Amino acid sequence: MSQRIKEAERAELHRIIWWIANDLRGSVDGWDFKSYVLGILFYRFISENLTAYLNEAERSAGNHHFDYCDLSNSEAEFGREETVKEKGFYILPQDLFANVRTKARHDANLNETLSRAFTNIEASAVGTESEDGIKGLFDDLDVNSSKLGPTVAKRNEKLVGLLEAIGDLNLGNGGFTEHTIDAFGDAYEYLMGMYASSAGKSGGEYYTRSGHGGRRGR
Repeated sequence: MSQRIKEAERAELHRIIWWIANDLRGSVDGWDFKSYVLGILFYRFISENLTAYLNEAERSAGNHHFDYCDLSNSEAEFGREETVKEKGFYILPQDLFANVRTKARHDANLNETLSRAFTNIEASAVGTESEDGIKGLFDDLDVNSSKLGPTVAKRNEKLVGLLEAIGDLNLGNGGFTEHTIDAFGDAYEYLMGMYASSAGKSGGEYYTRSGHGGRRGR
């Protein structure tokens, strides 16, 4: 890829992130909204990172059509222990960003669905070496906050918009190449720069400091 094309893609990525962080937030204060943008972006990253990792392992073993997203939760449980040792966390298929996003627009309990997913992700690390790094990752992403809207329906409408916009971000070719990982990192750095302050113990901090995600991750 030429440097000119790469810079053009980067500029487009930044333009969309700017739109998400400003226009999509509506009446939500920008400082508060950053937690939602960063949190959902991070949620997408770790979901796709885990899916790519498991798909690569299975396909290398000869299961060429394997797709972790398509498994039932019970089928997925077989790999939990080993995966947590390798990745530091686990996400059941029902809780993956892609699967939650697919059903989001018609999920009247989307806030509960997301809350459950975040709780399950953090719980997957309890009792392991990665527990301290995972615990509280989504504390700043309150999907039940009145700041998102006065009613559950309004809050879910905002959450659907976030899932759709962040899901549509072009972060690479879908194969989770190094370019894709760099795009996630660039998105985080741009967002953190926009808000010019630490996001606390959020996905941004975990992404940049932990060995489980981002350019330093697997």
